[in-house]
Amino acid sequence: MKKEFGIIGYPLGQSASPAFFNKKFKDEGIDAEYRPFEISEITELPHILSEHSELVGFNVTIPYKQQVMNCLDEISDEAKAIQAVNVVKVTRDVNGIPHLTGYNSDVIGFTRSLEPLTKGVHSKALILGTGGVSKAVSYSLRTLGIEHLFVSRNTGENILTYKELTAEIMREHTLIVNCTPLGMVGHGIDMCPDIPYEMLTSKHLLYDVVYNPENTLFLQKGAENGAMTKSGYEMWYLQALASWEIWNK
Repeated sequence: MKKEFGIIGYPLGQSASPAFFNKKFKDEGIDAEYRPFEISEITELPHILSEHSELVGFNVTIPYKQQVMNCLDEISDEAKAIQAVNVVKVTRDVNGIPHLTGYNSDVIGFTRSLEPLTKGVHSKALILGTGGVSKAVSYSLRTLGIEHLFVSRNTGENILTYKELTAEIMREHTLIVNCTPLGMVGHGIDMCPDIPYEMLTSKHLLYDVVYNPENTLFLQKGAENGAMTKSGYEMWYLQALASWEIWNK
């Protein structure tokens, strides 16, 4: 019987996961299908599980990486620490009742793609945004020994506003990671975080977790001002492979 996998989020037009996994299934002769489940509320998840009895795993993207945690039966220690889930494994008992276990593969993808670029180079970072993926990035940076601050439209503990990004802060924090959806297909492809790009130098590395498009306006403006840039494509690819490992372990 054909297994089903999928992704929940809203919107999903930008997601490359269905094409990636369905090609993988075809190329490797795997009897499975990967479906996009575009839902406007997380409360629609039980209906999906009821209608798709062969669903054995799904990814979670914007805006449900934190909301989905309230729907789960178990959460991995790493995902608990991050407070965000982007991979869910589904098992069912003899009566067909689903048991949901949440994991986070974003931290795997981000760490593996960033680590070769940071060794001995970047000791302080700015994380733009405070959503689900920013928690994974923060967790990863801590494991790499990189100090960091969050930047958001609203101030808070360990959170700066964009207007507070002084020349000194920009000079000290040479790694800047965009964890907002700005620049993503479906979320304002002609938009970018409001940082002082003119303060960037060749010592800066701009990393965008957005992977569609690969060269966002954030990265373009960084390159124009001499900074090194890194697209989120490799992170996405590595976290997708990690998702497959989780579903099959």
